Amino acid sequence: MSSQEYRHIVRIVGNDIPGERKLLVGLTQIKGIGYNFATAITSTLKINQNSNIGHLTEENVQAIEKLILNPIEAKFPSWFINRQRDIETGKDLHLLTSDIPFTLRNDIERERITASWRGYRHLSGLKVRGQRTRTSGRKGGAVGVAKGGLAAPVKKGSAGVPAADAPAADAPAAAPAAAPATEKKE
Repeated sequence: MSSQEYRHIVRIVGNDIPGERKLLVGLTQIKGIGYNFATAITSTLKINQNSNIGHLTEENVQAIEKLILNPIEAKFPSWFINRQRDIETGKDLHLLTSDIPFTLRNDIERERITASWRGYRHLSGLKVRGQRTRTSGRKGGAVGVAKGGLAAPVKKGSAGVPAADAPAADAPAAAPAAAPATEKKE
């Protein structure tokens, strides 16, 4: 292969992938494509999995993009797709890139609006899928006694606390003590 066929950056489905990456690792950089999906793509298209992404031809890149964008057309099973029976369309979809968090936020918001049990759990910030919550899944500060050693003693005269033997600022100055009235004679 000549150096002109090698590309340092390959753009697949809007993602820039460095050319020195192996094909499987490079495909998994696209959000929505995992290792198993990347393996299925390379075996379906009969591309060497150990080759670098930079050595792919333009036809290979276009075939990979076509397969990623419509895996159902390539006879992938429905359990392999990441969004089966979409609520709005009823079709099997495979979501990619920014569609994943957008759809997830919409699903959670729909559950909250319909006041389903899952919506209440999301709203309260609790576990949603039936996990144990008695001892795990705690977040936030501890409730109860604060840990971390003894409380620091309060020093007299600091932080606005007047000392017991120091005169108060508001009190008038006391008269000096008078000398004893009687003197001893020798």
